[in-house]
Amino acid sequence: MLQRRIPVAKFAAFPTPQIGEGDGDVESNSAATSIAYLRMSERDLVAQCKMDTFRATGPGGQHRNKTESAVRLKHLPTGLVSQASEDRSQHRNRDSAVQRLRHTIAIKLRNPVNLEGYVVAPELAQILPLKETRKSSRQLGPNHPDYLLGLQLLLDLIDSVGGSVSIAAEKLGLSTGLLSKVITSDNSLLVAVNEIRASRGLKPLRA
Repeated sequence: MLQRRIPVAKFAAFPTPQIGEGDGDVESNSAATSIAYLRMSERDLVAQCKMDTFRATGPGGQHRNKTESAVRLKHLPTGLVSQASEDRSQHRNRDSAVQRLRHTIAIKLRNPVNLEGYVVAPELAQILPLKETRKSSRQLGPNHPDYLLGLQLLLDLIDSVGGSVSIAAEKLGLSTGLLSKVITSDNSLLVAVNEIRASRGLKPLRA
């Protein structure tokens, strides 16, 4: 049986967003910039943040609280915040906070999708079980650094089709059941999809 080939879009480059004057607003700043944020180097992304250090509290031993090794990042253009305090090294905590910020950007910021003549962007194709679009590449999982961009693009699509997994699956050339498996395999993705569905009055997906 011949498999349906899914056209893969060439992804247009976005200009590097500039830091605003104030804390910014998630809705007003997300439309054309969140993909660019995910593509930034760590240095460039941190340059857009206000970074605070503080002493970690809670379990971890008294050594943990002797230095201000915990890191909190506030992304000024969007107002999104992430922090990390698991390590005694401030540098490692900063790295963790940056990764969490990237994850929050992917989960929280939505971009409009043109559904007319929709084609699957390669960054999205690589996290989906579509061998014909990835050729010899394997499906990327949540621990891969390139996974977040695909996750964001998938959420953008689901949001643009009103939270319908079946319509999103049709656009992707997948069965509804297969796309549901992709969604439920990542708890943070499942939560985000269910938030979109709840906002449209739809029942949540079950893990």
